[in-house]
Amino acid sequence: MNEPVRRLSVVVLVMFLALMVAASWIQVVQAGSLNADGRNVRTLYREFGNFRGPFVVDGERIVYSAPIDDPFNYQRTYTDGELYAAATGYYSIVFGRTALEQTENSLLAGSSDALFWNRLRDLFGGKEQRGASIELTLRAELQRVAAEELGNQKGAVVALDPRTGEILAMVTSPTFDPASLASHDSSEVNDAYAELDADPEEPLVNRAIAGDTYPPGSTFKLIVASAALQAGYTPDSTVYAPDEFPLPGSSATIENYGGESCGPTPQISLERALTISCNTAFADLGVTLGWDVIRSEAEAFGWTDTFRVPLVVTPSRLPIDPDDAQVAMSSIGQFDVRATPMQMAMVAAAIANNGRLMSPYLVDTARASDLTIIQRSEPTLYGAPMTSAEANQLTQMMVSVVENGTGQAAQIRGVTVAGKTGTAETGNGTAPHAWFVGFAPADNPVVAVAVIVENGGSLGSEATGGRIAAPIAKSVMQKALELEADS
Repeated sequence: MNEPVRRLSVVVLVMFLALMVAASWIQVVQAGSLNADGRNVRTLYREFGNFRGPFVVDGERIVYSAPIDDPFNYQRTYTDGELYAAATGYYSIVFGRTALEQTENSLLAGSSDALFWNRLRDLFGGKEQRGASIELTLRAELQRVAAEELGNQKGAVVALDPRTGEILAMVTSPTFDPASLASHDSSEVNDAYAELDADPEEPLVNRAIAGDTYPPGSTFKLIVASAALQAGYTPDSTVYAPDEFPLPGSSATIENYGGESCGPTPQISLERALTISCNTAFADLGVTLGWDVIRSEAEAFGWTDTFRVPLVVTPSRLPIDPDDAQVAMSSIGQFDVRATPMQMAMVAAAIANNGRLMSPYLVDTARASDLTIIQRSEPTLYGAPMTSAEANQLTQMMVSVVENGTGQAAQIRGVTVAGKTGTAETGNGTAPHAWFVGFAPADNPVVAVAVIVENGGSLGSEATGGRIAAPIAKSVMQKALELEADS
């Protein structure tokens, strides 16, 4: 072989080797990233072309994949989409997946290891691969009542079964219809998303668990009261309740709502202080207990933790190393204390469940296409922030709030209700947020609820937690009791 031919042979051999290496690299090493690339239309067709499992509430499909005559084969369909958007999220050819559509994707798509034998059986049987159905803990009627009562006011409602941690209702307002983002027309989807994203009311934010956390206002007094009970106080213990509480190291003072006195003398019981939501008493009590005690108790209820339901819940916040003036403000749920409605529902649920806090969860069961159960959630203990005796004492105090104090609008005829109102200042000249947390029946709780109405909702600056949030909570608890009686 002459020299030119030999050189050409070497070049051709090198080219073949390079081609083989490149092909192997693309097909093996880069396969995963290329499949995951949103620009890969084949991946989109393959993913959307498979039957995706439904979401089920009370035995009825609320989200399902309907056959359609286009290259994607199936159209993701949302029944009452706005009602369940906070839980389900959306499934979009342009913007991917959110909420449970994302967290449960492998089960819904049928690619989960839990479905291996089902896939194998379908393969040999010549059947189409089908995803699992996901049964949620939500109760349809409770979800609807919560949404109707909240109406078009900005805010959120969370209802839990305190015995198990099941999320019975999770509503956020304003909301959106996931169907607008599930269209197979990418231009329509882009326009719909741009409109939602530009909306100053932020309908894409799940206010129940995410976005900006809220100052809890006087609902945080439940944490301070719990810490006091652990420190040896009782509901009858006397606390200091002046007309004004001077903030240490400052010329500023804390006053009670409307500048009112908490009693004829500056000495009242702890139960009375919670019943009428006496700011000065809890400011003084917080400083007396010390921030380390309050912080430790808040953290026992889940503050500062990142947890999943399985949606990620934004951690609630506490101030770091506050001085005494800041401790006083924090003890009435102001300064840098922040919480999600889910966190406040967990506080109510723990008290209701004799001091045992169960981990909240939204997914009950996953079933294969033949309806066999492949996954089932079991109630798990999150922690025990207080003893049963302390929980019973705090329940007694919360019952007094509803029967004799600021939470009377939450009363249900024939049922003993425990609760706590909150009216949280927001600054910047805006109306306060209105809160209510509670549970019922107080002696054998089946539902714990947290309600927030941003900036006073329809009442604006005239709103209080007792006036606008408590009636919403009442309706939700009442419906939960009806459902429990019918089950």
